[in-house]
Formats: sequence, C-alpha cells, structure tokens
Amino acid sequence: MERLERIWLGFWDRFTSARKLQVLLLVLAIWLLVSLGVGIWWSNEPERFDVVQVARAQMATGEPVTGTHTVATLITLGTTLLEKPGGYLSNDRLPPGIWLDNIPSWEFGVLVQMRDMARSLRKSMSRSQSQSTEDPALAKAEPLLHFNNNSWIMPSTEREYRKAIALLEDYAQRLADEDQTNAQFYARADNLREWLGDVSTRLGSLSQRLSASVGERRVNTDLAGETGARQSTRVGNEIDVRTPWLEIDNVFYEARGTTWALLHLLEAVELDFAQALERKGARASLRQIIRELESTQATLWSPMVLNGTEFGFLANHSLVMASYISRANAAIIDLRDLLAQG
Repeated sequence: MERLERIWLGFWDRFTSARKLQVLLLVLAIWLLVSLGVGIWWSNEPERFDVVQVARAQMATGEPVTGTHTVATLITLGTTLLEKPGGYLSNDRLPPGIWLDNIPSWEFGVLVQMRDMARSLRKSMSRSQSQSTEDPALAKAEPLLHFNNNSWIMPSTEREYRKAIALLEDYAQRLADEDQTNAQFYARADNLREWLGDVSTRLGSLSQRLSASVGERRVNTDLAGETGARQSTRVGNEIDVRTPWLEIDNVFYEARGTTWALLHLLEAVELDFAQALERKGARASLRQIIRELESTQATLWSPMVLNGTEFGFLANHSLVMASYISRANAAIIDLRDLLAQG
C-alpha cells in the first residue's frame, strides 16, 4: 500500500501547477457529466403496472380473494417507491439526488395516496363495523407510513416504510389463507364511498394549487352556504392566490405522482368492489374516472414545466393537469352520490 502511494505521489509531482489544475478540472467535468446522466435516468417516472398480475403474485397458490387486488397494489406502490432507479430520493443528501426535486415531489404524491388507503384499510375496509377490532398488522403499518418522508438516518425513512410494507404483506397473506379468519376485507359500498371522500379532498386541493400557477384574485367562499358559520381569523372578501414560481414544477409532479398511484388503486378497487359497483350501477362511472386520470400520465415532451398564461403563446402544463384532475374529481363526487343511494 505504501509503495502504491509513493508511486502515485511521484507521478503527481511531475505535473506543473497549471497541469494539475487542468487535470482536476477535467475530473470535475467528467464527474458532473456522469452525475447529470445519472440524474436524468433517476428522473424518469416509473411505468404503470398490472394490478391483476401483482395480486396473483401476492397469492402463492389459487386465485386472488376479495381485497387482494387493493392490498397487493398498495404493497407494489410502496416497493416501487423504494426500488425504482435511484431508490427513494426524498431524503438524499448527496449528488445527484440532492439536486433533484421533481421526483421527490412525485414520491410525495404517491406517498399521500398510500397513507390514505392504509388509513382506510385500518379504519373501515378491514372491519365489519365501528365496534369491531382493528387488524393488528394494519394498526402498526398505517403510522409507519406517516413517518417523516425525508429522514435519512436514525432511523431512515426507507427503513420505516419497509417495515410498513412487511406488515401489509403479513395482512395480505392472512387475507388469502382460508384457514385464518382473523384477517378480512369488507368490499361494501359505504367503505368505498368513505375512501373516495378522502380522494376527492386531495384532488380538489391539487386542482386549486395547480390553477394558482398563473395567479388570480378569487372571491372568498370559505363561509358560503351557512349564515352562522365562523372561522378563526378574519379574511377579506377577495383573496390573491398564486403559486410561487419555484414551486410550480413541484406541485405539477406531486400531481403526477398522486394520479399515478390513484390510477392503480382505482383499478384495484374496481375488481375488489365489483359486486357493489354493479349493484349500484356505478362501474361505468369508475371507468370514466380512470379514463380521465390516464390523461394525466401522458409524456411531458417539454424539458421543463411551462407556465404560460391561460391563452398565451406558451403552454401552461399546470392548467392542463388541473383540468384533468378537476374533471376526475367531479366524476368522483357523482360516483359517491351513486354509492350513497339505496
């Protein structure tokens, strides 16, 4: 080892100061180019997957049972988040991951949908009624998914999320085991309607944030519809709303991650809640929601998220995304009304 060090030092001493600077600059340039290439590779969004295939893979033998598609899809969303190219990037502290912000925003959008579904599984879909006992694995998995999404050490975010995925796999295995009755999935219309309420709230917020990319002055409707309503602090009759310029692409990619995850979850619940949807005549409505959300995953050909005005010369990708999400959200509201009918 010492001999190698002497050889290297002797070789380095032969260079002049100017030559040494050129070598260092060349090494730095190569490192930056490699980092740029890796960063571009890591910035590719994962492809869609088949919810039927992942459900069958979750089943060691036999056909998927009620609930397997939803749980297997949730597990696959989590493993994709952790095992895609570059792994989980939201908590990276070194280049090129620390330079990337689009994919971490995408990851957060996926994570929010995972959290909402995990909460719905724990709170309602795995329980026959409000007084029944919650599944122990789901009771542990749900709070683990709410762990800080950018913790890189002691403990790392990936470690906590892997624990949650292992608990979800335990629930899925017990769900598919006919000899065990302590794990259940209740595909009832009221359970689906409750989860869709959370989905609608998320999409409504995203639609507003995307629309605010151009800035506008809105009428304050916070207390509309109830004369006796009150709020904590006084707000004017009109509000100026605008997404900061540096956050526009972050909101856009958060929406892309949200709709990517939601597409798979809706395809899964279409299979698991098939009888409830047929009984309510709501399958076509669910298919339309999926169709609207598929448009949000079209390839973005621009190297950056453009922020043109409504009818300006340049496109506004945020407004296009907001349009698709708003239409999907309107369809979800109609679907929830269908599911509430007798």
